[in-house]
Amino acid sequence: MITLLTFPFPLRLISFTKSTYSMGLFRDNGVVYKSVNDVDLGPNTDEIYLHADVKAPRMAGLIAKLFVWFLEMKLIGDILLYFLKKNNRIQKLVSYGVMEDSPLYVPLHPYEDFEEEEVKTLCPGLSPAEQVQHAIDCLQSSDTTLQDSHFSFRRWKIMDYSRAYSSQQITPLVVAERLISAVVQSSEPGMDMSFFISYDARDILRQATESTLRYQRGEPLSVLDGVPIAVKDEIDCMPYPTTGGSKWLHKVRPCKEDACCVERLRSCGAILVGKTNMHELGAGTSGINPHYGTSRNPYNPKRISGGSSSGSAAVVCAGLCPVALGVDGGGSVRMPAALCGVVGFKPSYGRIPHSGVLPLNWTVGMVGVLAGTVEDSLIVYAAISGQPEPHQSPMPRLKLPMLKRSSMSSIRLAKSNEWFNDCSDDIRSCCLKALASLQKLYGWETVEVTIPDIEVMRLAHYVTIGSECTASIAHHLEHKGRSESGWDVRVALSIYGSFDSRDYLNAQRIRNRQTRFHEKIFSMADVIVSPMVGVTAYEIMEDAQETGELDYVNGAALVRYSIAGNFLGLPAVTVPVGYDKLGLPIGIQFIGKPWSETKLIQIAYAMEALCEAEYKKPQVFYDLLGEC
Repeated sequence: MITLLTFPFPLRLISFTKSTYSMGLFRDNGVVYKSVNDVDLGPNTDEIYLHADVKAPRMAGLIAKLFVWFLEMKLIGDILLYFLKKNNRIQKLVSYGVMEDSPLYVPLHPYEDFEEEEVKTLCPGLSPAEQVQHAIDCLQSSDTTLQDSHFSFRRWKIMDYSRAYSSQQITPLVVAERLISAVVQSSEPGMDMSFFISYDARDILRQATESTLRYQRGEPLSVLDGVPIAVKDEIDCMPYPTTGGSKWLHKVRPCKEDACCVERLRSCGAILVGKTNMHELGAGTSGINPHYGTSRNPYNPKRISGGSSSGSAAVVCAGLCPVALGVDGGGSVRMPAALCGVVGFKPSYGRIPHSGVLPLNWTVGMVGVLAGTVEDSLIVYAAISGQPEPHQSPMPRLKLPMLKRSSMSSIRLAKSNEWFNDCSDDIRSCCLKALASLQKLYGWETVEVTIPDIEVMRLAHYVTIGSECTASIAHHLEHKGRSESGWDVRVALSIYGSFDSRDYLNAQRIRNRQTRFHEKIFSMADVIVSPMVGVTAYEIMEDAQETGELDYVNGAALVRYSIAGNFLGLPAVTVPVGYDKLGLPIGIQFIGKPWSETKLIQIAYAMEALCEAEYKKPQVFYDLLGEC
């Protein structure tokens, strides 16, 4: 989630009464939208690309507190909220928009079960460990380790851990001890990396001891046995509370059992090492958390790691875990992955069971995987993919791609030029270079398209995620939560609570429009390609540590390319492709058709192969396998 709103209006307007503006004196006329069938999606369309119109000053510290004080006053707050929505074009583009489309409330797509080349289709009813083994069977056979690789830097993979354990070069217990030592060191004054909200050294050592004994008996549960995996503190994982990055939510919603995705990893023998830091309630993209500290970017600890799955991205980047789980409600897995130079993968809506995840965003939030490599994201994706939940429609059978870099068939990549280019110069040039390398090596085709109403979709998603968050926690906010929340989050909660039924229903009508636009684009291409974020990681300002910050300019740039994956329930993946002039990571994104995870992973694997020789070691990095 992210609050992307501008500073409202001259203070003299505070003298107006609520009835004055509620009668529509200042109301914008809504945009009249064309029929979907009348919109030209070609490169020479007359559709205008609408840039995010962000004019708000950055606020933190005392200024942020004063703004919240005014915003939470009954009459003044109502007026402020009215003009916040007006000035940010929510009224014009969403609330009072005129369209013929009906609402689409849940982005669960139909599917056709068809045979694909270079794909393994799994039978239903397999255990997580059996699914993991099928994923291993899909990997390109290699015994290469980091030491004999010709790359300047590569991360340890899941298979590196498994081979090292099986050959008795090292034990899970030794790895766990090294991990605990690294976490302690990273938390000391002078570093303050703030990777975790909670971890329990005794529980980590207990799991590692059990795993070590299994290897000694020659009975590992799977290749994930003994592999350290971190979990975003939005997902239930025993024995830890689930705080959602807040100081209060775990008090009213206790964690009683593992989330389904965590339970599946545990059954494979993975060592669950703790709950990673996150932006409070997922209500931002920076990862700055006034309660638990800011998860810093291992490539430059003075800069953000992104959010809201900030800690999960940072622990993978720093080498503490080859994989971590996150939740992606508005790019919250993919954005921090791109900023930290790791892989971020968000499957189709409904593919990963959502039970045991904080119900902050029912129709846009999905469990995702952050990993050092595409290979590792595939293995964990196989482990956590399960059967549909009781209330859910049937899904396609789980399919896993054969990861062979030389066997890619022709791929058509849809590229919307104005949207693609709406980023920093370094990001644009880096992503264009990566795209050109794919075309040159594999002969893939770029299809020029126009994706209409990107900014409209962003605002409709914002109304949706805000409304769902409010509905989920409103009762608790009335009694405790608001006063204990960070100042930046209190602004977000006030805005979320101001949305009404008209706002929400029109947002769902826009969801339907965008779904149909994307269906047409996917009839012309296999995937959509874009940068992952509009800016690289920006500096952490000292005044934000106590209050959080309201930085809408950077926030708008970070969220720019994320929305379709969440609002429309589409699978998406980001892969690191280079660095800016300051050495900060840059990621490219591929967005797929519903249920097209296999093709996305294959494309991501091909992209990674072209870039991995140039990957650089972060400033903060821990080598847990050492001399193996």
